[in-house]
This record gives sequence, C-alpha cells and structure tokens, in this order.
Amino acid sequence: MVTGPGLFVVLEGGDGVGKSTQARLLAERLTAAGHEVVRTREPGGTRLGELVRALLLDPAHTEMAPRTEALLYAADKAQHLAEVVRPAVARGAVVVSDRYVDSMLAYQGAGRVLDAGEVEQVARWATEGLRPDLTVLLDLDPEQAVGSLVSKDRLEGAGAEFHDRVRQGFLSLAAREPDRYLVLPARRPRDEIAAAVWARVAALPELSDGRGTVIR
Repeated sequence: MVTGPGLFVVLEGGDGVGKSTQARLLAERLTAAGHEVVRTREPGGTRLGELVRALLLDPAHTEMAPRTEALLYAADKAQHLAEVVRPAVARGAVVVSDRYVDSMLAYQGAGRVLDAGEVEQVARWATEGLRPDLTVLLDLDPEQAVGSLVSKDRLEGAGAEFHDRVRQGFLSLAAREPDRYLVLPARRPRDEIAAAVWARVAALPELSDGRGTVIR
C-alpha cells in the first residue's frame, strides 16, 4: 500500500477496454469532490517516460527482444514513481494511473512467456514494492477489444494468442489478491462502470469518513 496522506488508484486491462475513459471520468468526479487529482499513464507520464513509450510502441521495432521490452517498462516505472506518483501521494493528491505493475506482469510475463517470478522481481524492485490502494481491472475478450482496433501499435499488433495470455494474466493477478481489485466487465455501459468505480473508490478509508461520506 501507499505510505502517505494521498491515494493511488490504477486502471488495468487489455488494449481497447476503455481504461483511459474510466480514468478520465474518475478524475473528474474526484476533482468535483474537491480533491487534487494527478491523472497519469504508463508507459509515459514523464518526459523520459514518453521517450520510452515511443520506443516500446513503435511497430518498426520488430527486433526488440522480450527481456529488452520488460526492462524498458521497468525503467519507465522507476522514473514515473520517483517523479510523479510518490511526490503527489506525499502531498495528499489522488493519483489515477492508466496502467502500472500489473500490465508488466500480464504483458511481459504472461504475454511474452517470460518467467513470472523474475518479471515480478524486476517490477517490484523498479517501483520499490509500492502497490496501489485499489486496482480496477476492466475485463473483455481481446477479440472484442484489441481485435476491433484499426491502427495498432507494436503491442496491440502482437497477435490473438498473445492477448489471450495477457487477459488470463490479469485475471490471475486479480484472483490472487481479490481484496485489492475491482473487476468489471468492460462491455457494461460506460456510466454504469463509472458509477461502480466511484462507489469503490469513495469507500476507501483515505476518502471516506467511515460512513460512506467522501471527505472533501
């Protein structure tokens, strides 16, 4: 868990499931409730991170080895935590991030079939073991999600079997620690998903007075 007066909430799931939309809606609701909100993403979120993102997602980099990919993601996370997440949480802000460690475990571990324990060890080292207060997992059959995308980046174009393994990787992580997750079917109406996310976030001790009332 995060140490500090703020809150760290992460949106996870495969490509094309609506994470960015739900991150935006949650950030807007938190802002309206009077909280400072830092909305960010991985890879990216920092100047260095955006450069790493461009390398990772460029379809031209077909020669990139799975271990290289994993280490670049780890480097992005280390910078993101040091520059964005930890300072924001320390001053009491709510950080809403589109992806975090679970994406590395699902994509590079399960998807690229790297040793899951080794990938997790690298990811936890890069982030100093920091875990979100809540992870929202939007789940959808990859054929309905990434399969519907017309223009695909390097990861989105990795193939159906890859994305099936990624999906199962996410679900396995949520099953391992169910109390830290809110798993929602991504095909539910947008506003219905947003309401479920808000209800869970608003009930977190850092935001609630214990009676379900959001502290402003």
